[in-house]
Amino acid sequence: MRAHVPLLLSLLGIVLGAALVEALALSARGGFDWKSAAISVGDLLGRRLPLLLGVSTSGALLGVVWRFRMQTLHVDGGAMLLLLFVGQEFCYYWYHRASHRIRWFWLTHSVHHSPNDLTLAAAFRIGWLQHLTGAIVFFAPLVWLGFPPQLVIITLSLNLLYQFWLHATWIPRLGWLEYVFNTPSAHRVHHAANIEYLDANYGGVLVVFDRLFGTYVHEREDLPCRYGLVHAQTSHNILRVEFDPWIALARDLLRARSAREVLGAVFAPPGWRAQGDGETTEDLRRRAACSDPRGG
Repeated sequence: MRAHVPLLLSLLGIVLGAALVEALALSARGGFDWKSAAISVGDLLGRRLPLLLGVSTSGALLGVVWRFRMQTLHVDGGAMLLLLFVGQEFCYYWYHRASHRIRWFWLTHSVHHSPNDLTLAAAFRIGWLQHLTGAIVFFAPLVWLGFPPQLVIITLSLNLLYQFWLHATWIPRLGWLEYVFNTPSAHRVHHAANIEYLDANYGGVLVVFDRLFGTYVHEREDLPCRYGLVHAQTSHNILRVEFDPWIALARDLLRARSAREVLGAVFAPPGWRAQGDGETTEDLRRRAACSDPRGG
């Protein structure tokens, strides 16, 4: 990974510059949270430091899988590049879906959803402990099938780089592109905390798998997106932003009185409660339907 440090620094400079330009423009209009942006940049720098030093826990795990691969695939043509791209999109979809539907993965992914405004700077905020949950296992099948680990990681990095521009509220819907590609409009829905928008649009570059598996939701003109978590994170302390989800898990585990409650606290959807009075997406929608006089 050391050979890619100059390229990494160049890309960091480009995206930081773009985020700064947007920040200055939004600030001139009186609508930019500089403290929130500082947390996002702090998150980015905290995650990049191990990579700049040549430390990669994800690479180590994929290296173990590589030893037991079925074959060695040589990505030396358009067909193999396309296969890797589609395979990576498929794996990313399920990684991202699990990150919203399984609390263990949501612990770190919730950090990305904690900004209460959607800006390009918000794209930097992914969570310092992202590798601790072992989410890289969702991409291990690609390595097991024979794609080199480093190439899988680079492809994933390019996928995340593509998503940088999606974190914008000023880019309109993009016509027919909305049917195939992940766009700012689709990603605004993904970041919205409105009950109607929760758990939708998991794709990276494409929304093909969202449409295939029924998780695509379009942005509605009559329902403006409210960004952030269901219970908004209002602190500008980066340590709280990074570690509050883990502290909440620890509290739930200490209160657990059975193996079912322990497993549910860790692996059930975020908001799950053993007594059934939780705040999962399903719980929230059920209550909203019951309180809606138009509902059945």
